[in-house]
Amino acid sequence: MSIYNKINVAVVGATGYTGLDLILMLSKHPKVEIKHLCATKSLGKKISFFDKRIKRNLPKISSVNEINWDNLDLVFLSLPNGEAQKLIKKKFTKNKNIKFIDLSADFRILNAKIYEKNYNIKHKARELIPHSLYSVPEFTKNIVKNYRIISNPGCYPTSIQIPLLPLIKKKLIKINDITIDSKSGYSGAGKNLKKKFNHQNLYSSVYAYSTKNHRHVCEIDQEILKYTKKKIKFSFNPHLLPTFRGILTAIYVQGHKNKSANAIRKSLIRFYKNSKFVKILKLNSSLGSGNVLNTNNCEISICETRIKNKFIIFSAIDNLVKGASGQAIQNMNLLFKFPENLGLK
Repeated sequence: MSIYNKINVAVVGATGYTGLDLILMLSKHPKVEIKHLCATKSLGKKISFFDKRIKRNLPKISSVNEINWDNLDLVFLSLPNGEAQKLIKKKFTKNKNIKFIDLSADFRILNAKIYEKNYNIKHKARELIPHSLYSVPEFTKNIVKNYRIISNPGCYPTSIQIPLLPLIKKKLIKINDITIDSKSGYSGAGKNLKKKFNHQNLYSSVYAYSTKNHRHVCEIDQEILKYTKKKIKFSFNPHLLPTFRGILTAIYVQGHKNKSANAIRKSLIRFYKNSKFVKILKLNSSLGSGNVLNTNNCEISICETRIKNKFIIFSAIDNLVKGASGQAIQNMNLLFKFPENLGLK
């Protein structure tokens, strides 16, 4: 039972794709009062200027400097990597009652040196990393309430960990040669898409990138080792699709001897029997991202191949919802002891 009737929140980084989806969902959440919407540009504008879906009368865009910190329970940070850590460092000790949910990578990596190597940013709040929790809610729901800094996972790692971690832990698949192939809508790259990708026909072609060393690999490595106590060998291929939102991940695995596709499927059904958002489809079901768009759901299909004991696990999420804002609200619900699915479709 929550002790909170309503919580006061601020969203810092309100006008990006992730921030707008977050505000849309928070504006409909029965336990949330939005007190501040912050950005560095377009100060004084209504949030509906950026997103016509947002109908509620909300605070206008303001600077972080205008926040009344004494009146807040929770701050969402949807900022470029390197920015959230600076703000949290300023406020963590000074405002001891405030909790933070960070949607960037700033607190995802436990080893600051690995973070710095992968993101080319010097970590300015190393001392706060032990006070943070990397939280895929399906794995952390019992401990979220013990932390003030919640690190929201990356979208690709979310689509990968949900189907894969329980199977590694149960020793149902071989871990020496896993291939992960993920395809994402271009919103995953943010509004500065054209600065990050300059390939031809950006909005009408499929594009493979960062095959050898995508920065999410260190996050996947860390969480698999932490959760399963096993170090696995995998390759990761990300692709950009000419669609706005959605991720479809295909994970190619080898089953252990006498472990059938049906055994793998039943194991996931048992693991997620109490999950609000993970749906395991019938064996060999075709799967796309269409069903999960604008939802916090993750759909999973286990498919057999022509090769004995070789299976493909498909996983579909909305990169802006279950891969970002929806998962952040799911974490918020657990943090404040609200029903886990409150305010989420």
